[in-house]
Amino acid sequence: MVGVISKPDTQQKLEILSDDAKYDLACACGTRRDEHRTRGGNGRWIYPVTLPNGGTSVLLKTLVSNVCSNDCKYCPLRENQDIRRCTLSPEETARVFLDYHDRKEVFGLFLSSGVIGTPDATMERLNATARILRGKHRFKGYIHLKVIPGASDAAIDEAVSLASAVSLNIETPGAAHLARLSSRKDYLRDIIRPIKRISELTAQGSRFAKVKQTTQFIVGPAGESDAEIVKYMWGLYDRLRMHRIYFNAFQKGLGDPTLSAESAEGQGAAARPADPFMREHRLYQVDFLMRKYGFTDADIPYDNGGYLSLEIDPKEGWAARHPEFFPVHVNKASQRELLRVPGLGPVTVQRILELRRTQRVQGLEQLGRVGARLEKARPFLVF
Repeated sequence: MVGVISKPDTQQKLEILSDDAKYDLACACGTRRDEHRTRGGNGRWIYPVTLPNGGTSVLLKTLVSNVCSNDCKYCPLRENQDIRRCTLSPEETARVFLDYHDRKEVFGLFLSSGVIGTPDATMERLNATARILRGKHRFKGYIHLKVIPGASDAAIDEAVSLASAVSLNIETPGAAHLARLSSRKDYLRDIIRPIKRISELTAQGSRFAKVKQTTQFIVGPAGESDAEIVKYMWGLYDRLRMHRIYFNAFQKGLGDPTLSAESAEGQGAAARPADPFMREHRLYQVDFLMRKYGFTDADIPYDNGGYLSLEIDPKEGWAARHPEFFPVHVNKASQRELLRVPGLGPVTVQRILELRRTQRVQGLEQLGRVGARLEKARPFLVF
């Protein structure tokens, strides 16, 4: 039986829906400290978001509704769960956001939702909220809209026209894995088709080129390997020009008991990484290597089961498998070659390139304070 609150007020709804929104990370959370979500007052989560100028701001993040007609086995809000259900109207959502915004507590809005009846009926509520803010209240700031799997092209087009950023969760690397989690979603029709549509609408040179698209993998419940996730990550970045990819480690106790990930004896349990949050962290490191270091999916090292090492980061793993690449000559190497060195990041590599224009680099000490991270680079370099 589903628990329904009888005529909850707007604040009660916000407390419930903002808390339930924490399961979707496709706007923030990553490897940097300033990318992590924090809990604010009044029952809301505050999320940092990177702005086009490189700075950060904070978002009010909430669901429009936690009512959902889907059966996703990993999701604590799936249809057959006995939880408190409620829905905010577009007017309520806009009013709540503007209240926080006018007090300068938040500077942007992230809207998502469970599926209320049909994908397009849900999209209408999300888009209507954005229409109210953009049209009636002339709000020109940051709005991130979740695109519901299975949404029509018309609903997607309107969301892109209203939003600063949009996201549709890819969830799994491939149809076979999604089929283990949901009997109601068609991977190609409901997920890949809309993602491709958004990519077309936001392509370089298009009318909505400034709108960013992000997505999220749910890590663990479908029994996928890291190698499968990374292959799809590369495709999303290389072919569909995804702006960012996020990862959400599945937490035991929230999913359907029939999921193998809920059981220590489930299929493939022995091969699965023991620490789901370290696994999530390693995937974020791979994401960073792809976006900032010039790595491709073919460069990423795995164990025999297709998983990333939990003991060393993937860049160190690559270095260990390619001793022929080292040592790298600090004064002769290209930017790409320097970025392959463990302990050297984009900022340090840029510093090396700038120093080389006027002088010969003779030691790590010229690059600044030699901490543990920079010291890691010493065995891989010659001067």
